Amino acid sequence: MAQRATTIRDHRTEPNGTLLERAFADIRTSMEVREEFPEAALAEARKAAEDPDLPERDETALAFITIDPPGSMDLDQAMHIERDGEGYRVRYAIADVPAFVAPAGALDTEVRLRGQTIYCPDTRVPLHPAELSEAAASLLPDTERPAYVWDMRLTPDGTRDTAELYRAMVRSVRRYTYEEVQQLIDDGEAEETLLLLKEVGEHRIRRESERGGASLPMPEQEVHVEDDGTYSLQFRPLLPVEDWNAQISLLTGIVAAEIMLEGGVGILRTMPPAQQRDVDRFRRQVKALGVEWPKGMVYGDFLRTLDRTDPKHLAIIHDATALFRGASYEAFEGAPPEQTEQSAIAAPYTHVTAPLRRLIDRFVLVVCEALTQGHDVPAWAREALPTLPEIMDDSGRLAKAVERACTDATEAAVLAHRVGEQFDAVVVDEAGKKGYQVQLTEPAVNALAEGRAELGSEVRVELVQADIATQQMRFRIV
Repeated sequence: MAQRATTIRDHRTEPNGTLLERAFADIRTSMEVREEFPEAALAEARKAAEDPDLPERDETALAFITIDPPGSMDLDQAMHIERDGEGYRVRYAIADVPAFVAPAGALDTEVRLRGQTIYCPDTRVPLHPAELSEAAASLLPDTERPAYVWDMRLTPDGTRDTAELYRAMVRSVRRYTYEEVQQLIDDGEAEETLLLLKEVGEHRIRRESERGGASLPMPEQEVHVEDDGTYSLQFRPLLPVEDWNAQISLLTGIVAAEIMLEGGVGILRTMPPAQQRDVDRFRRQVKALGVEWPKGMVYGDFLRTLDRTDPKHLAIIHDATALFRGASYEAFEGAPPEQTEQSAIAAPYTHVTAPLRRLIDRFVLVVCEALTQGHDVPAWAREALPTLPEIMDDSGRLAKAVERACTDATEAAVLAHRVGEQFDAVVVDEAGKKGYQVQLTEPAVNALAEGRAELGSEVRVELVQADIATQQMRFRIV
């Protein structure tokens, strides 16, 4: 869905930058985030960076490219897309983390305790030491790197034809940002891989719609650190290229899940279908807000029509979160688990494209490479599969809690000097006895507000409290 561009004025943390960074540090301490790596793990990482287990296959002649946010150094994926007769050939190189992490070693033990990278406004707490995640294992431009290469051939309508996974040396020739890619495509100046990314991405969006898949177009609330050390908040609409790029990752995750189901061993990312009573309630909420939901249109297609800049649509998007619950991980060997689909994607799916930042991906890569190349899945990987769901669930809860607390602290810092002022807002959800969930127009803040209002209405709210240390804010609907 095309989004109307929105310009949100930055709201900065005035004199509270130091106090805010102290709050971030306190949050990590109180939530027991593992910030420092043990020396034994660091020693292993340094040794592996100097002498990794490199593959023999060489695909450095292919012009792979990466697309990431500005300043990113932990580059998990690089792609090369070309025409293959009437269809497409997508080669998706994924950082070869297994080449650097010895099973059962000190580093392996530490990353299993972490589970995933945790992002904070002032820093990130990586899954792997920077010697690997930002250097030796990262698919940085103009460097040769070991990778797991997904080689996928697609039909003219973007459907998977064949796929295999193998290890090879690769070389990225260009690191793009999403903004650069979008501008090049819009101006008609993009290279072939980027032009084909749009074609394949749009095909995959259509295939997702046909499957009954859905995505929740939530506005992205971002915390930025400025050059002068202050912090700012803003809502950012996603660019079309981000959706096309995500479709390549989703395609890979679907293919990996299918390979593991066919091979009888692996781990899936699952989500049960939305219950009919939740869909019915959601349909009533849409009707109450005066928005048309055409008869016969499934909710996934309906969500694609929503505009995140429209107040009523914004309330509907928040209501739709009830349809996206219950995601979990399911390890299996032999018979597949009872639930195999990720219902939002409407297909079997797994995580396999971000091994620098997420633990499970390393094991899925090893399993899928063994299955597609016809050799046994290594015992260390097979034995680890049943332990991964708990690790990933726990680390996921921690990452979300840290991110939410840091955002709350930033919101409080941005508004600490404005207690007593009034702001324009949209009522996006009910919060029981606590009042309503509101989204301020400026600054980009989501918060609870006491009082009475109608869902989807535009209101004025008064800031009653903003405490950085406790990450507490209170508004009153006026």
